[in-house]
Amino acid sequence: MCHIKVENLRVSYGDHTVLKDVNLTIPHNRITVIIGPSGCGKTTLLKCFNRLLELQDDVKISGNIYMDGVTIYSNRVDVTELRKKMGLLSQKPYPLPMSIYDNVAYGPRIHGIKKKNILNEIVEKNLKASGLWEEVKARLKNPASSLSIGQQQRLCLARCLAVSPEVILCDEPTSALDPFSAQKIEETLSDLKKEYTIVLVTHNLRRAKRLADYVGFIFLGELIEHGNKRIIFENPRNERTRAYISGESYL
Repeated sequence: MCHIKVENLRVSYGDHTVLKDVNLTIPHNRITVIIGPSGCGKTTLLKCFNRLLELQDDVKISGNIYMDGVTIYSNRVDVTELRKKMGLLSQKPYPLPMSIYDNVAYGPRIHGIKKKNILNEIVEKNLKASGLWEEVKARLKNPASSLSIGQQQRLCLARCLAVSPEVILCDEPTSALDPFSAQKIEETLSDLKKEYTIVLVTHNLRRAKRLADYVGFIFLGELIEHGNKRIIFENPRNERTRAYISGESYL
């Protein structure tokens, strides 16, 4: 079942076109991995889903994106509510300058939840979901900056989950982590797809093969092909996809 549908999406920064007429479907409760070389437009596509590109100057966007059949680019769409539905996990963790507990409770508080017992439940539930609870439950009042980089990334994931998103957008979320921490994040994302739709950007093909249910390959702003992981990795239709996956020249 389709959760997000992209139709003829075109994005330009000034005179430079970054995405060229992209058409893509993102299925419900699956991990969709967007692969492609650095600078090909993967992160730009991700930012279109929660309308973060609008924060930049000189950006032109045409085409449309639908979530559950409703366009996200309508003037009637509450952008704050949209971004609540589309949680973002960045390449590097950016914990807030406050305690571990307050990082996770921050979003719910902003959205009006004030009761301590409810906040306690939210914090515990989402630290467990991110695989961090057992490591931090005895030091929730400690500053988030006291955590390792890998733990900070899982804390940022817990903070994202605490506002009950429908979609988790992941922009190279393990690239700055050691192998153990990266594995933890991968295992957590695999578990979370039971409840969330996940879109993950990476140029690491091994990671894509491990995590993906569905794959899209972008090259020089074009979506070359997309489909089931097995088809893309074992029997791609396009020569450029085949060359990229095999490590050959694809120019």
